[in-house]
Amino acid sequence: VTMNCVIEGYSVKALGKAIHALSRIGNELWLDPMVKGLALRSVNSSHSAYGCFLFSPMFFQQYSLESASKQSSDTIKCKLVMKSVLPLFRCLTSIERSVERCHMSVSTATDRVIIQFFCRHGIIKTHNIHFQESEALQAVFDSHLCPNVLKAPARLLTDMVVHFPLFQEEITLSITPMKVTLRNYQQGGKGPMKTTFTEMSLHPNEFDYFQMGLDSDITFCLKELRGMLSFAESRSLPVSVYLNAAGKPVCFSVEDMVLEATVLLATVTNSDSRDHSQPTEPPTPKTPREHTVIAKL
Repeated sequence: VTMNCVIEGYSVKALGKAIHALSRIGNELWLDPMVKGLALRSVNSSHSAYGCFLFSPMFFQQYSLESASKQSSDTIKCKLVMKSVLPLFRCLTSIERSVERCHMSVSTATDRVIIQFFCRHGIIKTHNIHFQESEALQAVFDSHLCPNVLKAPARLLTDMVVHFPLFQEEITLSITPMKVTLRNYQQGGKGPMKTTFTEMSLHPNEFDYFQMGLDSDITFCLKELRGMLSFAESRSLPVSVYLNAAGKPVCFSVEDMVLEATVLLATVTNSDSRDHSQPTEPPTPKTPREHTVIAKL
């Protein structure tokens, strides 16, 4: 089975942004070429964070998926080491300025992914990467069952998240009929100067869409979300948030005519949750934190 695609220069940045976002989630990257498009997926080692970016055939200048036999139901099962792919897209500003188009091919006959950048002045950069045969990831989630749904411009959410330090591991999202709140706690330190408390609230009217069926107070990892918000903001896409009670996954998704993306994060279970009503030092959490498993091979 062989997949070949050509990406216009102005779209290469979007592909790079997706890889950047997935690199915040896991150390491995699955390429899953399908008739409905090319899916890029990743999951963390504890299977508590999962991301998928699906680029439809319309995203590409050319997209083809061919099998040696028309009757064959074989699929490409391609897993790459993230650090072998990420450096190719490290400097997106340079790519945007110099790359005119990108060719990508995946072949099960050679177990190779070939990525070629056709740059200005006739320069061609070819990268030949070996892949491991591995089943594509599947996430266990149904957004239709979530009682709470929020939709907001990526810029609105980014402006909230930017107030949290880069080393912040977890944040808490609370939703009530009157407001949506994001807050964090700095673990450790007993003096008031060693504990930083940040809280921001928005009125439901500030969201493009607000559906609430259940008061929710969920805690999840922030690192994996930052890349998704950066991707959404770069394409000026609104972000939909599907959430339930503590212990059930929270889903962040974006979509337009040529792509859709989902980041699914486990939340801390009720047995490991704590009272966030006051900015006082919380008890030391259990190690490891109790998160639900959301992805499986």
